[in-house]
Amino acid sequence: MAKRGAKVTGVSYRFHKTPGVFMESLVKVSDNSGARLAKVVGVLNIKTTWRKISGATVGDIVVVSIREGKPDLRKQIMHGIVIRQRRPYRRPDGTWIAFEDNAIALITPEGDPKGSEIHGPVAREAIERHPRIATMVTMVV
Repeated sequence: MAKRGAKVTGVSYRFHKTPGVFMESLVKVSDNSGARLAKVVGVLNIKTTWRKISGATVGDIVVVSIREGKPDLRKQIMHGIVIRQRRPYRRPDGTWIAFEDNAIALITPEGDPKGSEIHGPVAREAIERHPRIATMVTMVV
């Protein structure tokens, strides 16, 4: 870890990002899997303290319940990768990034994407952590 005031050139550790998607959040599903709206019911690989609501940021895997979409997908529990968040977060080079909405891309429990295409921009951090969704993306921010 670098000192607080030091300039970081090559980042080898995971830079802290401000969480923007929390439990019970309604998020848009941006792929063509058939789902349109999902509710976050869990965040994977996040350790929290007692009575703290766990939050996810760009690139994290969340457990969602599908609320709107095809009838065979509704009320299903699935996994998704957060690809956009409204809350601004800071990149290691000093720039601040914020998107218009909170969005996810659905994946299987093994990590393979459910859809074949992602609509809208995708954060670079999500592509770096999950290279399998890089083939589905049209615009990386």
